[in-house]
Amino acid sequence: MLTVISPAKTLDFESQPCTQDHTQPQFLEQSQQLINELRELTAPAIASLMKLSDKLAGLNMARFQTWQAPFNLENSKQAVLAFKGDVYTGLDAETMDEKGFDFAQKHLRILSGLYGVLKPLDLIQPYRLEMGTKFANSKGTNLYQFWGSQLREEIESLADDEIVVNLASNEYFKALEAKKLNARIITPIFKDWKNGEYKIISFYAKKARGFMSRYIIDHKINDPERLKEFDSEGYRFSAEMTEGDNWVFIRDHD
Repeated sequence: MLTVISPAKTLDFESQPCTQDHTQPQFLEQSQQLINELRELTAPAIASLMKLSDKLAGLNMARFQTWQAPFNLENSKQAVLAFKGDVYTGLDAETMDEKGFDFAQKHLRILSGLYGVLKPLDLIQPYRLEMGTKFANSKGTNLYQFWGSQLREEIESLADDEIVVNLASNEYFKALEAKKLNARIITPIFKDWKNGEYKIISFYAKKARGFMSRYIIDHKINDPERLKEFDSEGYRFSAEMTEGDNWVFIRDHD
């Protein structure tokens, strides 16, 4: 069973990592190709492309210019510790032990517009390049065309029991060409009680993806049926609301 999640816009390269263990991204050659093309963009062009303020556009232009391999702990940080945001708040990787990181390295992958597919301890350098960015490149008009079938094939090679737990956003999971993906896809959906009904609330749903990722790691889950036991932060499986492999988990609020 393989779990996939999205990256985060917010990054932390200031705090010291809680582990020195690290690995190298598999698709660095492709990342370098993208960086070479991104370096041709001016700050105004980056602002327009990514809908950023002038300040953030300048920051990311500088990031593209200073991005440089080889990666080491002096110039890079492990992906699962560098990404911040709601999913990673729920995942709380800083509190994982060695066995947790070891399980995550085998069973968790982070999708990325720049790096393709990342293992949790793969080193990365700061960047901003969302998968849905319509960045015209040497392979097409967007990043989906740039990556083509590479990410799907990588995930298929890792999901040896042909089960993928989709805890990524639609923007990122689209890069795996789901209709062609040779695997059973289980997509947990998280709903909270609000105004008399259960509904998806983005902030809570993102954190819940992180909670479930951590639950899978802590309990070393390889049997998807055990996901139905997920009870972090008050969530519970709802057989009544579940349709097929879109598994719904609900939570009430006092």
